[in-house]
Amino acid sequence: MPLLIGIALILALLIKTFLVQAFSIPSDSMQDTLQRGDRVLVDKLTPWFGSTPERGEVVVFHDPGGWLEDQKPAEPNAVQKFLSFIGLMPSAEEKDLIKRVIATGGDTVECKKGGPVKVNGHALNEPYIFPGDSACDDMPFGPIKVPKGRIWVMGDHRQNSLDSRYHQELPGGGTVSNDEVVGRAFVIAWPLNRIDWLGIPGTFDQKGINGMGSAAPVAAGLAGAVPIVLWRRRRLTRPSDAIESTDLTREG
Repeated sequence: MPLLIGIALILALLIKTFLVQAFSIPSDSMQDTLQRGDRVLVDKLTPWFGSTPERGEVVVFHDPGGWLEDQKPAEPNAVQKFLSFIGLMPSAEEKDLIKRVIATGGDTVECKKGGPVKVNGHALNEPYIFPGDSACDDMPFGPIKVPKGRIWVMGDHRQNSLDSRYHQELPGGGTVSNDEVVGRAFVIAWPLNRIDWLGIPGTFDQKGINGMGSAAPVAAGLAGAVPIVLWRRRRLTRPSDAIESTDLTREG
C-alpha cells in the first residue's frame, strides 16, 4: 500500500509539472466565460514542443512583475503546501493570473473610446465580453506594437480587469513574455454543471488578421504534442477570464 501511494503521488506530481494542472478562478475578471470558483484545466504540455500562445486563447501566466504587488496571498499550512505541491489542491502562494490573449508578437493592437479592439487594423467582434461592458472605454489604448516573444492580454470582464492596459508603465509596456505563460486553459472541469471546452472564438479567424502574426512555432508545437492538443481546436464558447493556481492569484 505505501508503494502504491508513493507511485500515485509521483504520477500526480509529474502530471502537474509536465502535462495538466488545475487552477481555481478567484476573481470576476474573466466573466462570463469563467465564474469565480470555477476550476479549469491548463495544458502545460504543448509549450514543451515549441507551441506559443495564440490569439483568442485563455492563458494562465506568472505575474510579470508588479501586476499583483498589492495582493498578499494567504499563508498556507503544511498540509496545504504538500497537496498543492503535487497538484491536488490550489496553491495560495503562486502569483498567477488568467486572461485572454488578444494580440501576439508582431501584432499592432489598439482600442479607442467608443470603438472596438483592433488587431492589425481589423476590428474584433468580441461576443465573450461581459454583457454591458464596452471594449475598452474604461482604459483606451494604442496603437501598440507587441514585441516578438510577448503577448497582449485582456480580461473578458473589461470594466473589472486590471489587464495589459493598466500596466503600460511597467517593463514590457503591459505585455507578457511567452516565457511567463504556464499554459492554455482548455476546459472548465468544475462545477459539473459548467463543464465546457474553452475554444478560440471565430473572430480571431477573420481574413487578414494573421498578416503580422507568427504561426510557425504554433504549428511545430501542435505537430509534436500528444492527444491533449486535439482539445485545443477552435470552437466558439461563452465569455472567459481569471484564475488561481490549483488557486490562481487574486487580482482585480
